[in-house]
Amino acid sequence: MEEDVIKELKNLEGMVLNWKKSFLGWASPELDNDYVYHEFSEELQNYVYPYVRRLYETKHLSASEAEEFMNNCYRQVEDLRDQLKDVETKQSKKEV
Repeated sequence: MEEDVIKELKNLEGMVLNWKKSFLGWASPELDNDYVYHEFSEELQNYVYPYVRRLYETKHLSASEAEEFMNNCYRQVEDLRDQLKDVETKQSKKEV
């Protein structure tokens, strides 16, 4: 993989982590937060996936590199889901 592609993917990864942090700020202890996790997933699908797909189509990434990158992105979605559940659980414990 070329150095400039590696740099681009690192920047993209940083953007995804910033989005995750921002979406976590949407969490409400009083509400079901599924919509937050779905919004984050949708952002990845609409913005990150097409970009990574284009890097693959232009042969800047191999299929396995593109798949690995997207799998890492979707792991962030699952991590956000877990963090949102923690917010809801903490609220439930306070109410008891």
